[in-house]
Amino acid sequence: MTTTDRQFGLAMCDSGRRHFLATHTMGIGSLALAWMLNARSVRGDVERPELKVRTYDLARRRPPDAPRAQAMISLFMQGGPSHIDLFDPKPELQKRDGQKFPGKIKYDNAAQASSKILGCPWKFSQHGQSGIALSELVPHLAGVIDDVTLVRSTRTGVNNHGQSIRAMNSGLTTAGRPSLGSWLTYALGSATQSLPAYMSLIDPGQLPVLGVENWSNGWLPSMFQGTVIRPTEPRIQNLTPPKRLQGAVQDRFLGFLKALNDEHRKRHPAELDLDARSASYDMAARMQTSAREAMDLGQETQATQRMYGMHEPVTRDYGARCLIARRLVERGVRFIQVFTQNQFWDHHGGIRRALPTACKKVDQPSAALVRDLKQRGLLESTVVHWGGEMGRLPVIQNDTGRDKIGRDHNTHGFSMWLAGGGFRGGYAHGQTDDFGHEAVEDIVNHYDYHATLLHLFGIDATQLSYKYNGADQTLLAEQDGHVVQELLA
Repeated sequence: MTTTDRQFGLAMCDSGRRHFLATHTMGIGSLALAWMLNARSVRGDVERPELKVRTYDLARRRPPDAPRAQAMISLFMQGGPSHIDLFDPKPELQKRDGQKFPGKIKYDNAAQASSKILGCPWKFSQHGQSGIALSELVPHLAGVIDDVTLVRSTRTGVNNHGQSIRAMNSGLTTAGRPSLGSWLTYALGSATQSLPAYMSLIDPGQLPVLGVENWSNGWLPSMFQGTVIRPTEPRIQNLTPPKRLQGAVQDRFLGFLKALNDEHRKRHPAELDLDARSASYDMAARMQTSAREAMDLGQETQATQRMYGMHEPVTRDYGARCLIARRLVERGVRFIQVFTQNQFWDHHGGIRRALPTACKKVDQPSAALVRDLKQRGLLESTVVHWGGEMGRLPVIQNDTGRDKIGRDHNTHGFSMWLAGGGFRGGYAHGQTDDFGHEAVEDIVNHYDYHATLLHLFGIDATQLSYKYNGADQTLLAEQDGHVVQELLA
């Protein structure tokens, strides 16, 4: 109750009513003003300032609703895998191979564009009890297809790599927004205090398109950004101190540093970056033991390593990173990304050679991850995502010879697959048109995917928000995303 309200309440008693009205210069106007201000406050028209300083941490938090998923591994295939050559068979392409495309094509590279249809060079066949048709280029995925939801109607609608990556990873095509992993760790915290909640495993070839933006916290507090895991040792830089600083010497130094940080934080309680930096020092000390143990693949059996393809040069690296991802989930890490290198799937030319090469690198390790999580009882609570930011067009690009042709970008209808964490198994969802150009049935926009994903973590995507620039921001960013119930087990 405000001071005005208390005065008004006293004045309105029988003995004081006349005195109150007579002694206030505004008379009835003061009464009306007090009533109006109180009514506006009740309605919420006047936003009151926050007097309490907000604090953030990575403590484990319960989601608002009962969750199906506890963790997520995103196998991100940057560049755009050709859905019509891998997951979405189109007999019409085979019938009209070499003919002129009968409709309009949304080209990205007009200089190399062609209207000549390119039939799929590889055979499709049905697999599993579900009978889902897959290309011969993904035989290992075929072995776990009954545990997978294959979405054939994904759409972002923006043909450039950077913008479409942002749409899939942060909700909008604009830069500077938090990534999906940052949103999840902001909402749910971490199940471990010995490892980062959000970790990104990069490829030895090069950083992905957009670089560090892929695991950025955007305008969320810094503690929710991803931690990079390098492809070779040392996988985390500066983790091991020099010998002269090990043991008690380091313990005293870190204790002194913590005391200084705590004192500084008391004087500057609103500096969220300071909180994040202090937390990172504490985490780094714990990680000197826990991170080395988590990434020690020598603890795995030879049979497990073979299952991931670690005995073969073509699959060794990607298999190791998928196996590390499984070990991180076991130890409570909330969100893990495993990236392919920059534009690895961007086959504008030479697709007959490049696409099989790309599939050989990731197909066996990706399927092994699903199989391994399942046999350990972790698949039910872990979402595995496989996909890129786009697919490819049904027509020839770079028509300069059989071995040089490729396919241009297509974000109007492409495929991705998901397993575990409450997604259905053995299910193919949605359709593109007869040529695989545009999604036409049961379309899953990127924001529908995000709404569905957060739902499985027990979160309403419209309610998970962070106040930035005076407004409540969400992953959906006011896009009309809906939970795709058909995808759920």
